[in-house]
Amino acid sequence: MAKTTKKASGPGPTTPKSNSGSTNQSTSYYMTWQHVLARLAPLILLSIYQWARSSNRYTICSMTGSIYTVDKERPQVHCISIQGAHIAGTGTLDELHPPLAESFSYPLGLDWVLRPVYKFLYRVPEVKYINSNSVIVPGLADAHAHIIENGFKMQLQLDTAKSVAEVIERTKAYILAHPDVHHNNSRWIEGMGWDQTKWPEAKFPNAADFDKEPLLRDRFIALRRVDGHATWVSPAVLKLMGDLPDEVEGGEVIRDSKGKPTGVFLDNAISLIPIPAWTENQMAEFFDTTMKQALSYGLTSIHDADSSPAMISFFKKQADENNIPMHLYLMGNVLSDTYWGDKIPRLINYGKAGRVTVRSIKLYTDGALGSWGAALLEPYSDKPDTKGILRSNPDALSKLVKQFHKDGWQVNIHCIGDRANNVILNIFEDIIQGKEDGSIPVNVTEWRPRIEHAQIMTPQDLERIGKLGVIPSVQPTHATSDMWYAESRLGSERIKGAYAYQTLLNGSMHGILPLGSDFPVEGVNPLLGFYASVSRLSVDGKSPHGEKGWYTNEALSRTQALKGMTLDAAFASFTENVRGSLVPGKLADFVVLDRDIMTVPLPDILKAKVTATVVEGQVMYGAL
Repeated sequence: MAKTTKKASGPGPTTPKSNSGSTNQSTSYYMTWQHVLARLAPLILLSIYQWARSSNRYTICSMTGSIYTVDKERPQVHCISIQGAHIAGTGTLDELHPPLAESFSYPLGLDWVLRPVYKFLYRVPEVKYINSNSVIVPGLADAHAHIIENGFKMQLQLDTAKSVAEVIERTKAYILAHPDVHHNNSRWIEGMGWDQTKWPEAKFPNAADFDKEPLLRDRFIALRRVDGHATWVSPAVLKLMGDLPDEVEGGEVIRDSKGKPTGVFLDNAISLIPIPAWTENQMAEFFDTTMKQALSYGLTSIHDADSSPAMISFFKKQADENNIPMHLYLMGNVLSDTYWGDKIPRLINYGKAGRVTVRSIKLYTDGALGSWGAALLEPYSDKPDTKGILRSNPDALSKLVKQFHKDGWQVNIHCIGDRANNVILNIFEDIIQGKEDGSIPVNVTEWRPRIEHAQIMTPQDLERIGKLGVIPSVQPTHATSDMWYAESRLGSERIKGAYAYQTLLNGSMHGILPLGSDFPVEGVNPLLGFYASVSRLSVDGKSPHGEKGWYTNEALSRTQALKGMTLDAAFASFTENVRGSLVPGKLADFVVLDRDIMTVPLPDILKAKVTATVVEGQVMYGAL
């Protein structure tokens, strides 16, 4: 038996079982190969797993470690690994893809066969490298913008017009460039962007200005001011409108010394103008224009700050057809002082790609500073006969806000002037602290109410907004656009509480300050806001205080600014656990820039170009 056992220890042909001594030989031989298979199976399974996993996985690296994650634990890394739509890991290349261990113990001395097989099956995902001067940042977000209106503005842009005459010339050129409009006097001509503060006369235009150009006579023309809070119409439109009310609650029909309408309408009075509603085809054109522009500038998420029911319906249809290339957070809006929460749908990650959300609403309290419509506690310094416009009655606003809160909507409210901000903070405070009807205090982190713009505040309200946990959503380019006239409007004391970004951030309960642009009021490029927030300078490096910047004590650091347009914006839309920073498990939304905006000299920030915009792991603009 000893001889038989020894023979069975080596390999040999399979022998049938019998009742003789061969049973032990067969069993010993069978158990040896079972052991081999048991050792080999994990290798095979791991190899198959790696093969399948690498098919939709890639890693992108920076040789200089210039990947800014907006993650406190690892603020900069050399590589990020992408698996499908998500970030699989961050770190060095060796951390993400450790080399195959040469010391791995293969069974029964078969390493000479199994090692090359395993190396073949163990496919390392594709590794891409960015240019040595380039950087990667999380996908950029605009926390306050107007998607459809931006595309609308592109058809007749008036931003850089330096006089009424130049606006007239651009309008004439538009008509001549569009034969369908030129030969049809019934077609409305619309544009946006004029700003009387940039004109020599610095005053509102007049309807009669249009009739100075023969081609514009008897045409329906409506041109929006740059901030959207004033519209200038032609004599033909005034004639079509007939008699106008003497007063408009929350708005104003500008009149001359004889009481005759001049053709300029402010805030709620704009609704009197019978401008035709946009068709679905027009909205599709405007939408496509904005999406292409936004992706080219590195935007992967936009908070649309005024989505009407018609717009939401349009966005839903686009989502159903998988035509939404980025994350859209829509703020529903109906211009009414009566509750309208039942007129908009509640949507979370809606559509084939899950990129449309409607869980917030937008309300308006006042107008804009440039048109003297911002509601102030005291008269304007340069126009003492007015304190601005409160577009809604405080009691009506209070009822609306409380009902929206009760029904589970995030409430986001436009507030420019110190009176508007004060009124809304009073309402929020009543709800948050449970001062009404013996209610219990509100978990403000669950509700996350926002003040859009938070532009001018008293020192007391600058402190109060932070203590209440209300989120200020600000637009840094408003500061650098308004700085040329803001102090003349407000005076030397009130200006100290205006555009106070560092103060707002320092006082924030959550340590956040979401940044946006309010495009098309300002440019779509988020780097304009990044530059404005850290420099407090115009794009040509100037300010009322010189080349050092305007009230630079309120400037943000570059780290704060980047967080404001990534993670802070995500928090303001309840998605800080899904996007906003480059950490494992979050969506793979990121941007490649051709230079390091975190270190280059200030003027070079605006020279940065986007070379790739990636949404959920897919390149939506440029190339990697």
